[in-house]
Amino acid sequence: MRKSFVFMMVTVDQVLTSLKKVIDPELHKDIVSMGMIKEMAINNDKISFTLELTTPACPFNSEIEQDVRNAISDLGVKDLDLKVTARVMEGRAISLDELLPGVKNIIAVASGKGGVGKTTVSVNLAIALAKTGAKVGLLDADIYGPSVPLMLGLKDSPQVVDGKIQPPISEGVKIISMGFFYEQSQQAGIYRGPIISGIIKQFLTDVNWGELDYLIIDLPPGTGDAPLTIAQTIPITGILVITTPQEVAMNVAVKAIGMFNKLNVPIIGVIENMSYLQCPHCNSNIHIFGTGAGQKISEQFKIPYIGEIPLHPQIMQGSDTGKSVIISDPESSQTKSFLKISKLVAGRVSVLAAEIQDQEKAEEKQENSEYNNLKQTENAS
Repeated sequence: MRKSFVFMMVTVDQVLTSLKKVIDPELHKDIVSMGMIKEMAINNDKISFTLELTTPACPFNSEIEQDVRNAISDLGVKDLDLKVTARVMEGRAISLDELLPGVKNIIAVASGKGGVGKTTVSVNLAIALAKTGAKVGLLDADIYGPSVPLMLGLKDSPQVVDGKIQPPISEGVKIISMGFFYEQSQQAGIYRGPIISGIIKQFLTDVNWGELDYLIIDLPPGTGDAPLTIAQTIPITGILVITTPQEVAMNVAVKAIGMFNKLNVPIIGVIENMSYLQCPHCNSNIHIFGTGAGQKISEQFKIPYIGEIPLHPQIMQGSDTGKSVIISDPESSQTKSFLKISKLVAGRVSVLAAEIQDQEKAEEKQENSEYNNLKQTENAS
């Protein structure tokens, strides 16, 4: 006897109800309420829709996609046409007259002292994010000692078109640095505080950044004019703090965190650079500069510990030759460290962006409530 199978067509509501069980591991919200399900269509026994992640560098994209497929499979649906895309969330409260209106998120990379590899992290973080498909810019805010052009092998000065500086592009990243404008590579930057602030503001207003998902700002070390100018001029999504394992580096890094806390700028997390040297003979990790500074800062200030980057000659060579290790050796362990950290940073930025959006919605709701109460009072009188 021949068996017959009857397919019970599911409805859009049933599909959305099932997908509400899928929770973003970082945002702790279901993907339906987050608006991550787009363009749904049901045609007989076939379901198609787009899953729009909050960043192309989402560290849980494979996990979320599999949860989505499982949720659809639980409905008895066998034919799923799933398209996975990403749209970076807006991590800044932007007004019409805001600086950098096309920039969704600003990540400022800070350190308490020099020599911890802050610029190296900034450059490789920018390249790693660009490799995921995100639109990325990198602003070198170290006016006294700019080194970003050298690290990216850039020598030619930017062009000016219609009064706007056109930032050079390297490895998919738009770059601006005072290093482009010194007549000689050995020329020293000798400027007082107000001039530093003016240059920084000019980099923000006179550069054609266009549309960016992330603008990474490589801050000079310490708590001087440049960090203050940036923090007080533009809404920063968050600060990424770089330290080395040394106790002295940790003690100075916490001063930078203290400054940004006073300015009410969110902290994305802390990265420990030059964390260890892997022995080329026995593959054991040698902690040349000690251990634990990054973890201690994380615990003391209750901020995420993003991760650690090893001390490796290839990273240094990449900085000197103008070719990042991510490009020269994409399969190396040090490249994997940068890629992992970039995904965690992007995920953390999405969390901060969601918090900003929730706050804006709450404020808008409060304003509407107060307006309605006022109108009711006027009508009653």
